[in-house]
Amino acid sequence: MLILGISAFFHDSAAALVVDGEVVAAAQEERFSRLKHDADLPVQAARFCLEQAGISIADVDHVVFYEKPLRKFERILTTHLREFPRSLPQFPRSFATWLGKRLWMKGELCQRLGCTPQQLLFSEHHLSHAASAFLCSPFDRAAIFTVDGVGESATTSIYRGSSDDHGSQIELIEELHFPHSIGLLYSALTAYLGFEVNEGEYKVMGLAAYGTPCYGAKFAELCTIADDASLTLDLRYFRFHRHPTRSFTSALETLLGPARTPTAPLHLPARSDDDQRFADIAASLQELTERYLLRLAERAKRLTGERNLCLAGGVALNCVANHRIQSEGPFEQLFVQPAAGDAGGALGAALWATHVLHRLPRREPLRHAFLGAAYAEDEIARFLSECGVKFRLFGDRDRVNDEVARLLAARQVGGWFQGRFEWGPRALGARSILADPRDPKALDRVNQKIKFREPFRPFAPAVLAEEAGRWFELPDGQPDALTPFMCSVVPVKQEARAQLPAVTHVDGTARVQTVDRKTNPVFHGLVEAFRRQTGVGVLLNTSLNLKDEPLCASPAEALGVFLRSDLDFLVLENCLVEKRPE
Repeated sequence: MLILGISAFFHDSAAALVVDGEVVAAAQEERFSRLKHDADLPVQAARFCLEQAGISIADVDHVVFYEKPLRKFERILTTHLREFPRSLPQFPRSFATWLGKRLWMKGELCQRLGCTPQQLLFSEHHLSHAASAFLCSPFDRAAIFTVDGVGESATTSIYRGSSDDHGSQIELIEELHFPHSIGLLYSALTAYLGFEVNEGEYKVMGLAAYGTPCYGAKFAELCTIADDASLTLDLRYFRFHRHPTRSFTSALETLLGPARTPTAPLHLPARSDDDQRFADIAASLQELTERYLLRLAERAKRLTGERNLCLAGGVALNCVANHRIQSEGPFEQLFVQPAAGDAGGALGAALWATHVLHRLPRREPLRHAFLGAAYAEDEIARFLSECGVKFRLFGDRDRVNDEVARLLAARQVGGWFQGRFEWGPRALGARSILADPRDPKALDRVNQKIKFREPFRPFAPAVLAEEAGRWFELPDGQPDALTPFMCSVVPVKQEARAQLPAVTHVDGTARVQTVDRKTNPVFHGLVEAFRRQTGVGVLLNTSLNLKDEPLCASPAEALGVFLRSDLDFLVLENCLVEKRPE
């Protein structure tokens, strides 16, 4: 059974190929188009997936789109009519898009992907999210909740998932509908704080650590959370449902103060009252989100009675909230699929068709995220030679690891390009920028001279799974299902904070990635080499890209980052490129 899943036309479009229940390939379109969060139909990503399996589109049993376009159009049309005439600014843009292509989705999919109408299936947005989490998880049974901005009409959904030898079931239990949405609330406040929606939410999480949640009373005016975990927004403060570019009203600024313009400086620790106000608003928003998700977890537990929980949707990438659900919530274990946002809908759609629709038994859970394209060492060496770039080619992996560990221990910062690139937004050791976590200057250097991004944003530690409990306060002292995919923020142990200043955030936490010898052997070998030289089995790990660019996919893109930044060296498989003084 060959199933190609597709997500597109909002943000982070992607393709994923599942063959007889095995995830063979998955990639976001941005990795190929180089347009960050590319929303276009993922033609290049789909082509890559097919090539990875050595098949053509004609060999595929089904091409599954991750949502139902007509149902989404119905919601948009109803919203415009209900909000008329206030919806007039948004009306031309929305309907030009829908009447131009999206109402004729089958034709466009067939034309651009080369499939036939008989191959096409359509899932549902939140069902695709739910499938992406549950059917990748290690659980045979679980509660599932999916939380994002909005799908067709649902914004939050609770499901029950179960699997046996005869296939899987994903049963919808309860859902919340547009416009009431914690995801849209978070996005509106992200815009209020001067950051780009669908990009700046990570920045809001980082900013929250510098503030205190002292705006709780005012946030209670923005929304109410009932005992049954339903959420109601006061729409006087929002206009995402009727305006094409501005998601909040002047009433929000009256309540919270003037919004931050995107170009306004933001200094942290705060140098002005406005700096502190924005940090406190971010902290209040984060606290509200965590409280809501905890309430939702309790609701899911009551309705399903399950022991384990799977999360998906863009809000499931809120790693601080994930840790609170894990540590304070009613479930024994949590799982978040690494591409929890809209990209993950492509994988969920393919898995839904495989295991729910066609009833194939599940295979192994998703234990790693290395599902993208790889480049052979001889191809890389030939590319570097053709570019006139001097490099050292090492004969074996251990020698590369020892040399890179030596450079990192000498406080150099390097790019690390190995194997297939990652599925999802996190760099997990295939396309990474690495530094010594003991270096107190590394955080500012990587932020300002390499990534060219806001100085308050933290970096993640990649730690050997076998010694993670030495440095971090993990649930039960051991790695869980969240940490291999960098989906949880945990406290750094008090005695470790002075030793790991470059990866310890201002609030004493870190978004940890545990590196396992079996599932991530190449990266594990490097971190182990660093441990042998320094006694510290931890590296600073961030994505191999510059600000406003997608994560690197190819050697040429990695070399471009190296040449345009303050990186000291770049490792492409076993090829080492260094910047040496003339």
